[in-house]
Amino acid sequence: MQLRLSSLLVHVPLLYKLPPEVSPEFENRNQMTGCVLSTSVQEDLVVIDNGILQLTLTNPGGIIRGIKYNGIDNLLELKNKDLNGGFWDLNWSEAGSSKTRGKFDTIEGTSLKVIVENEEQIELSFTRMWDASVQGEQAPLYIDRRFVMLRGSSGFYSYAIFEHLEDFPGFNLNTTRIAFMLKKDTFHYLAISDSRQRYMPLPDDRLPERGQQLAYPEAVLLVDPIEPEFKGEVDDKYQYSCENKDNQVHGWICFDPPVGFWQITPSNEFRTGGPFKQDLTSHVNPTTLAIFVTSHYAGEDLLVKFQSGEVWKKVLGPVFIYLNSVPDRDDALSLWDDAKEKMKMEVQSWPYSFPASTDFQKSDQRGTVRGKLMVQDRYISNDTILAKAAYVGLAPPGDVGSWQREHKGYQFWTTADENGSFVINNIQTCDYNLYACVPGFIGDYKYEIPLAITPGCDIDVGELIFEPPRDGPTLWEIGIPDRTAEEFYVPDPNPMYINKLYVDHPDRFRQYGLWERYADLYPDKDLVYTVGVDDYRKDWFFAQVTRKTGDNAYKSTTWQIKFNLDNVDQAGTYILRLALASAHNSDLQVRINDPDVNPPVFSSGVIGGDNAIARHGIRGIYWLFSVEIPGSELVQGENTIYLTQARSSSPFQGIMYDYIRMESPPSVYS
Repeated sequence: MQLRLSSLLVHVPLLYKLPPEVSPEFENRNQMTGCVLSTSVQEDLVVIDNGILQLTLTNPGGIIRGIKYNGIDNLLELKNKDLNGGFWDLNWSEAGSSKTRGKFDTIEGTSLKVIVENEEQIELSFTRMWDASVQGEQAPLYIDRRFVMLRGSSGFYSYAIFEHLEDFPGFNLNTTRIAFMLKKDTFHYLAISDSRQRYMPLPDDRLPERGQQLAYPEAVLLVDPIEPEFKGEVDDKYQYSCENKDNQVHGWICFDPPVGFWQITPSNEFRTGGPFKQDLTSHVNPTTLAIFVTSHYAGEDLLVKFQSGEVWKKVLGPVFIYLNSVPDRDDALSLWDDAKEKMKMEVQSWPYSFPASTDFQKSDQRGTVRGKLMVQDRYISNDTILAKAAYVGLAPPGDVGSWQREHKGYQFWTTADENGSFVINNIQTCDYNLYACVPGFIGDYKYEIPLAITPGCDIDVGELIFEPPRDGPTLWEIGIPDRTAEEFYVPDPNPMYINKLYVDHPDRFRQYGLWERYADLYPDKDLVYTVGVDDYRKDWFFAQVTRKTGDNAYKSTTWQIKFNLDNVDQAGTYILRLALASAHNSDLQVRINDPDVNPPVFSSGVIGGDNAIARHGIRGIYWLFSVEIPGSELVQGENTIYLTQARSSSPFQGIMYDYIRMESPPSVYS
């Protein structure tokens, strides 16, 4: 029988609640750790059990058909029209395609092998080889998926080894993930973070008879939901996205009986795109995802493109599926608190010692890099500046900033302390460059000396100096150089299209349809910002978007920055720094004091494909442009910079600025 939402409101607020400081004792903590592990291999199924939970998979396919736990025969949904149970899948395209979506491929093994079976551990391997007979039907990869259950553990692990061999053809790997379709009548409460928790609509609320599709299929206005509390809300899975650096645990809570289902990612080393890359987490169905590769919030840059004959191998995971429970449904929300603690334990245990595959490097096979990062900007200080809270990471060799587009290797990131000191542990053996970015400063740092990581090494790179782009003193600036547009004005949503979770929430940018609010605020003329008068927190719209002029008709927008100069160095060169937090199918053009001059002083050309505007992000791929402005183009008194986003075929084309700075020629102040 379906658990009704209205019957739960007396216990828990509709949207979210911070967990109590002291959680009750969890049932899984009281489980006997002496339970015997068992494996039962049948003709079509294989069942593994540790006395706490039971996992049933198809044989030899390796599709999860059942998770039995705490008196619930199956936590998974098996009656959906399309996707059921738990599974690894991928999306792929033929070589040469620039599209981010192609053919879906639910990965089914052709061979099952019990790799480990003893008193402490069971590890199953489901492999799928590729040959020319399945060309065009399956992605050309050798895939070995592993499932691991440990004695006394309230959950299970999964990882995979993907391999592209020398005789395989080229192709594009667009997406790969693990997906869990949980029981629709059991799991209704979603938790992603302390402040991003809520009851969720039912999947039937998104069907045409109950919901209205909005600008794209993922966004649905709930017109006649089963539970009236959701009427008038928008449901969109992208509203629950999360950056890699924060995406460590998420999942669902059932209240009868009180059970939690959590996906824990103990390391980001196998994810693509670096710490700021965003991706899906959990959403209505109820669905929980562990995503390893996607182009979300990045575009074509993060498609994994293989050439014919290219040799490549990568271990994805392990990730941990954690199950917990409490005796009293009134304490059900404390399951989130326990899941966070379990996540911390898994992070501390990384790299795991138990995976049987020799392709997964253990701690004694890895190395360490340490050092200190300082910033040198002589126009701010004559002394070096501590690079506190800098993001410092190792990624495969490449150009400055290439890590955010890197997708085939491993990445290892940390945050520097208040003194700029950093330690990166557990780095896999390979050759890397060291990269960094520092809050409060534009640009990216790259340590030019390649680092070769060997087993047990401990490399001290010493004190490193980052000199961010700078040619002269600051005349004026707009925003904060933090690689996001979060500090700018994010409007309230149209009352017709709200998600109640994000009302009065720090992540207000996750509301649907904010791109349409620009024309509401600027119905006749585009944004004009006057330096020294206006406040970017209130007067600079968070995204420069197109303006709708009719059905499927849009026009480009031109923003103005007005500023005064008391003196002009006619022979000098001024520099306009344009740091972008996101760009989608855009052409940013800069003109000085004449909005119609052609060619413009600067044109970026067509850039970006991160789609962050439509997907409720506040950043995507970072861009930095330095525009030289001859002093002869400026005048004493008032000047105007015209910023035009010239492409206008879609409501989602646009730019999010991170930070803008105008620099004088050095001679003006020297």
